[in-house]
Amino acid sequence: MSNTAATPSKTLSEVTSRSELPRAKRLVIKVGSSSLTTVEGGISHERLKFLVDTLARTVAAGTEVVLVSSGAIAAGLAPLALAKRPKDLATQQAAASVGQGLLLAQYTQEFAAHGLTVAQVLLTADDLMRRTTYTNALRALVRLLNLGVLPIVNENDTVATHEIRFGDNDRLASLVAHLVKADALLLFSDVDSVYDAHPAKGGSRIAQVGHPDEIEAIDLGSAGSNVGTGGMITKVQAATLSASAGIPALVTSTANAAKALAGEDVGTWFAARNARRSARDVWLAHLAVAHGRLMLDAGAVRAISSGEKSLLAAGITGATGDFEAGDAVEICDAQGTVVARGLVNYSALELPSMFGRSTAALHEYLGEGYEKPVVHVDDLALI
Repeated sequence: MSNTAATPSKTLSEVTSRSELPRAKRLVIKVGSSSLTTVEGGISHERLKFLVDTLARTVAAGTEVVLVSSGAIAAGLAPLALAKRPKDLATQQAAASVGQGLLLAQYTQEFAAHGLTVAQVLLTADDLMRRTTYTNALRALVRLLNLGVLPIVNENDTVATHEIRFGDNDRLASLVAHLVKADALLLFSDVDSVYDAHPAKGGSRIAQVGHPDEIEAIDLGSAGSNVGTGGMITKVQAATLSASAGIPALVTSTANAAKALAGEDVGTWFAARNARRSARDVWLAHLAVAHGRLMLDAGAVRAISSGEKSLLAAGITGATGDFEAGDAVEICDAQGTVVARGLVNYSALELPSMFGRSTAALHEYLGEGYEKPVVHVDDLALI
């Protein structure tokens, strides 16, 4: 296997059903805080050991595993004498600072018992939006896997802010799955499946989702536990996001981990649709916070829809919002339909004087530095 990052695949995953999971070459597995913690909020050694033992068997069978693990903040609660997950960002960062080392120490010890070395990889949204850090993150993860190391990924809660954080590790796991070109994404929590109504009220398990429309009318709720940030809604969103970009996903409980990895009929399977996209492309298209909108004429819409051309000022008819160079913006047709998202190279104050002008005219009218496209094709994701 090459030591360098490969070009993202344009095909669907070779794993097309849950029964094929045992032959997957690479999996991204996410575990939630509720699956690792005690009622009091600290890390449960028994639960963590159960997960590690299960994943170690999967690795021994020949499957590479990237683990996206929540639990850093939860692990820091007890040492800081906090009764529950704090709501303010500063205390969350403090708890993560204390808890991350404790969590990784337990993982290191338990995986070492199976002869496996682990590595800590902390990411923020910003890391997967910028080309340089995106490439570096990909290269580091692939190299770790090539060396036989099991990467343990978490959002960098210690330094992440509300503006740049992923918001929950379910969506982070979806992006990581695309980053490393995994065969499938598995989302483990304390709920064994997606149901069409609350199980206590007679709800039935949904075994498979082929299209988001199939579960659109279901009230999934959004409440998480007192130690985590997500709920079933974030898991379904992450699974849907992953499947829509070519990587199938399974939502089930950590208790079902061994059965899921063995390909048994547990949880809810989200079948892959469309061609694979890069993690950066998925982020731009679906998760980046847009700070404004650009309106295009029909010719510009046709040009960028090829996926091979940058957005030039000549095709822009208007803009709304308050954005700076480097911010994400929505790109719309004349009817206001969002056709793409991208990172803009000019601020909202600069753009109006550029509308409708060719590159040559911009150079003549505004001077050097204005020849670059408004949104480069490498920073543009079609919806």
